[in-house]
Amino acid sequence: MEHTYQYAWIIPFLPLPIPMLLGVGLLLFPTATKNLRRMWSFTSVLLLSIVMTFSVNLSIPQINSSSIYQYVWSWTINNDFSLEFGYLIDPLTSIMSILITTVGIMVLIYSDNYMSHDQGYLRFFAYMSFFNASMLGLVTSSNLIQIYIFWELVGMCSYLLIGFWFTRPIAANACQKAFVTNRVGDFGLLLGIWVFIGSQVVSNFGIFVSLCVLFLFVGAVAKSAQFPLHVWLPDAMEGPTPISALIHAATMVAAGIFLLARLFPLFIVIPYIMSLISLIGIITILLGATLALAQKDIKRSLAYSTMSQLGYTMLALGMGSYRAALFHLITHAYSKALLFLGSGSIIHSMEAIVGYSPDKSQNMVLMGGLTKHVPITKNTFLLGTLSLCGIPPLACFWSKDEILNDSWLYSPIFAIIACLTAGLTAFYMFRIYLLTFEGYLNVHCKNYSGKKSSLMRLLTLLTTDNNENAKASFFSKKVYRLDANVRKMTRPLITINQFDNKNTFLYPQESDNTMLFPLFVLALFTLFVGAIGIPFNQERVYFDILSKWLNPATNLLHKNFNNHGDWYEFFRNAIFSVSISYFGIFLASLLYNPVYSSLKDLDLINSLAKKVPKRTFWDKIINKVYNWSYNRGYIDAFYETSLTKGIRRLAELTHFFDERVIEGITNGVGVMSFFVGESIKYVGGGRISSYLFLYLSSVSILLLISYFLNQ
Repeated sequence: MEHTYQYAWIIPFLPLPIPMLLGVGLLLFPTATKNLRRMWSFTSVLLLSIVMTFSVNLSIPQINSSSIYQYVWSWTINNDFSLEFGYLIDPLTSIMSILITTVGIMVLIYSDNYMSHDQGYLRFFAYMSFFNASMLGLVTSSNLIQIYIFWELVGMCSYLLIGFWFTRPIAANACQKAFVTNRVGDFGLLLGIWVFIGSQVVSNFGIFVSLCVLFLFVGAVAKSAQFPLHVWLPDAMEGPTPISALIHAATMVAAGIFLLARLFPLFIVIPYIMSLISLIGIITILLGATLALAQKDIKRSLAYSTMSQLGYTMLALGMGSYRAALFHLITHAYSKALLFLGSGSIIHSMEAIVGYSPDKSQNMVLMGGLTKHVPITKNTFLLGTLSLCGIPPLACFWSKDEILNDSWLYSPIFAIIACLTAGLTAFYMFRIYLLTFEGYLNVHCKNYSGKKSSLMRLLTLLTTDNNENAKASFFSKKVYRLDANVRKMTRPLITINQFDNKNTFLYPQESDNTMLFPLFVLALFTLFVGAIGIPFNQERVYFDILSKWLNPATNLLHKNFNNHGDWYEFFRNAIFSVSISYFGIFLASLLYNPVYSSLKDLDLINSLAKKVPKRTFWDKIINKVYNWSYNRGYIDAFYETSLTKGIRRLAELTHFFDERVIEGITNGVGVMSFFVGESIKYVGGGRISSYLFLYLSSVSILLLISYFLNQ
């Protein structure tokens, strides 16, 4: 087996020929390269499949032995300094390599059809292959310098992919925002590496290690979109949907978690850094869930969901639950990849009706009733939704339940927040599902009107056409309504003035098999990948493959981790979390089930509205929660006001100082030299005798002065 490990260096290099050959081909043979474009997509999938097979082959022996293999090449500059490059194969590397390649292959197959009509088809596959190569290089790196090099390459690829449609100003701004935000984290990572290297030659080692770990954590916060450096993630949805699936599942956001997991032995020796990690994680969990409550863009809602779920992983690492963190990273990756590719299938089907504008094709307000039009997409999307909600026996149930159980041992306050957010997750995920698939196709509905009540507030807020450029106010008293011509009505509670179904409309169509196949494969992963970490051992049947893989795995909350609980303890812990999830699903079904498609629900809603005639206080709370969520918690507005405008003013002041002071001094010296030269030129007339007379006179004066001084 050691003979196989010797060739592991090839893992990050196998996908590289695609971007290199595509670049050369488009420069030298553009016509032939474009005519053979399907060949390039097939080659991309083939090479990544080889990497996946190789990664699986390396990981199988590690399940029983947990072996670690490292190979390093040393380039000695002099006796005091040398550069080392190599690769490290351990259980963490194997897990990440399999995750990257499996999700990457599905995304590449999906993209072949999704991007087939795009003029940048070849450019897209070149970026994707380079993205996968960079991420594989990151997870196989053997030292911090090498990690930083591939870390920057991952950031560069994300910049290129988020701004893939760079002719759209929104996409160009989004990639710049992601690039600048991640520069903050990358600078922190660079400082951490520099301090770590410097700490080896100083006497006060403890302070330097603390600073090093803190700076390294800043890099992970930015890359994994944790508070307060999360603002780039929702705007990253401006790229093509396959990019969103790859970034949110197995590459960009997973890089920060990988860095913390790789350096976990360094983090656990500093308790207050671990407390900071768990604090950032719990804040991100709650913030991401609340910001997802009122988004109309289906991809942006899933983006905030990613932010919240990665908060669970960060919380687990901060608590010391290394195994639970990696387990949730795996299960969430496959579930979220399924949801994003499913949303891409939905967007693809809606574009034939509403056009290619993301404001329309990704707007859940215009969707609805897609169950009968895209049934396969609907079933796979529902599976991913249930998994993310934590419904057994799907993948995310096992990992999230383990994190929730550990949180009770760590901090009851954190546990309460984490459990509350689990209910919010079920609420907003089923909100997405109900708005997208249930009822009728809303783009065909006309003049729907009705008087709002407190119970219908969230329903009416869905179709609010807020001005994105309007200034957000937390104390806004704006009244949201479904239609500009809505009439004041007393009874009935809801009316449908016109629902014209006599005309023939163009309806969405199911995606092609090339797009459905990855959904089917990811649905299988969502169903069964949770089995690798089932956390109990009963009657000599050992289910926990993940613990074998990661053995010995550090867990600060369970010192005797090999003593697994029995079925009774497992069910007792799971019932509470599953009950919260089901309550969130029930609440979402009550509020977001389209009432105009199920008239029998009107009696229930009318009866509830009669029992509570005035709910002004409740309306104000709902309105404020909606404003908070829809306006992204006002964090983007705060950054715009305090940072962006502040930096702009500083740039203007610097420009003024440079133009008026620095250039003024330079120009003043030049003008003075000009006038001095103009004055001097009139002294000489061009006669040599005058120059000799002036010279001799000057020498005579100097001699006289020196003579009198010597006296």
